[in-house]
Amino acid sequence: MFITAAVLAEICSALPLSGSIYIWAAESAGPKYARLVGFIVAWWACTAWMTFTASNCQATANFIVSQMAVWDVNFPGGVGNDNIQWRALIWGISELMLLLSVAMNYLPPRLYSFVFKFSVGLMMLDFFLCLIWLPIGVSKTYGFRSAKEVFTMTYNGTGAPPAWNWILSFLFTAGTLTGFDASGHIAEETMNASVTAAKGILSSAIATGVLGFATTILFLFCTPDLDTVFSLNAPQPFVQIYALALGKNGSIFMTIIAVLGLIMNSTVAIVASSRLVFAVARDGVLPLSRWVGCVDSKGQPRNAVTVIYIFAALLLCTILPSQVAFTSLVSAGAVPTIAAYALIPLLRLTMTPNHFQSSHFRLGKYAKPFYLCAALFNTLIFAVDISPFYFPVTADTFNFAVVIFIAITIFAVSSWYLIPEEKWLRREQVLQAMRASEGHEED
Repeated sequence: MFITAAVLAEICSALPLSGSIYIWAAESAGPKYARLVGFIVAWWACTAWMTFTASNCQATANFIVSQMAVWDVNFPGGVGNDNIQWRALIWGISELMLLLSVAMNYLPPRLYSFVFKFSVGLMMLDFFLCLIWLPIGVSKTYGFRSAKEVFTMTYNGTGAPPAWNWILSFLFTAGTLTGFDASGHIAEETMNASVTAAKGILSSAIATGVLGFATTILFLFCTPDLDTVFSLNAPQPFVQIYALALGKNGSIFMTIIAVLGLIMNSTVAIVASSRLVFAVARDGVLPLSRWVGCVDSKGQPRNAVTVIYIFAALLLCTILPSQVAFTSLVSAGAVPTIAAYALIPLLRLTMTPNHFQSSHFRLGKYAKPFYLCAALFNTLIFAVDISPFYFPVTADTFNFAVVIFIAITIFAVSSWYLIPEEKWLRREQVLQAMRASEGHEED
């Protein structure tokens, strides 16, 4: 994914625009196929980012309600997704978390810098507490796993062939393998965007990879034995692991840090996704584009933020009839982004290998190997994300992400066919953007 980030940073530097990823894909396809590819990736990206907001709010709710399992609180009807009262509780808290995150997006733009810095501070606090406090707690309670267990032990709970069972472990990292294109989506609000936005893509991917690797190794050593792990019944088992290692009061503190971090994470995600939706609407792709593509007196896309809220709030409502329905919908969230991450380097390799010479992050002699590597690796991750998680496959275990992905792509192609060329991404616009990316000079 470092290589993928480098590929995206190269084109971001040449085309630092809001809604970046679909513009990058369109320009990477060349003039002949730009419009079709632009429509497809615009639909993919909007679906992914808007779905992520709802998913993140539910994840926040899961941390909160998991404290009930720590303190042995008896919930009417029991703790489980088969209980409508339990699902209603999860839904209500999720909607509240969504409201908080959306409300922060209506703050004056000058406060965004504080929001971003506070978010990073919370995440680093969480990281260092896990790095220092959690191991101390584990050493005084149930003890560490051995190095042999950490590095050689496997467990097949999927029923898949051993090799694919191992590959499915990429699902654990699905949330960290996407999203680093976010700095590109706010490029039009960034000073010296051709350098800063591209640098943001690279630095976020590298920081996530380095710190995520350290966290993974740490958690492998600090996780209890499998029998204990499988006996945990909270929606977010890590809350109970914190309680086992740090005590009940310690788990409350770590849960508060995690909840605040997730709220801020959702807030920042809405900032990025609203800019993406605004850019797509501004270009006339979405329904009600004229209204969605408006900005307020301070240049902020408030209507796009409202669209994100309505979409995410409605998506969260699917928790009420069926948790499976909601899970199926949000499970498709990462798929379109990974598909775009695979498509862009493939197009750069085959259609426009020598374009975007104005980039400050040109890959030079490494370009074609990087394009090939990024295309192949993201194709593998795409296959993992649409794979069934349990075998043999039944109606209950089928992964509907692939169905949702195909449906989104059909909508995209239909939009491309039905919307006249003069209304969105005309050939002249593509050629103009391509010329700008070749001869762009810094002011």
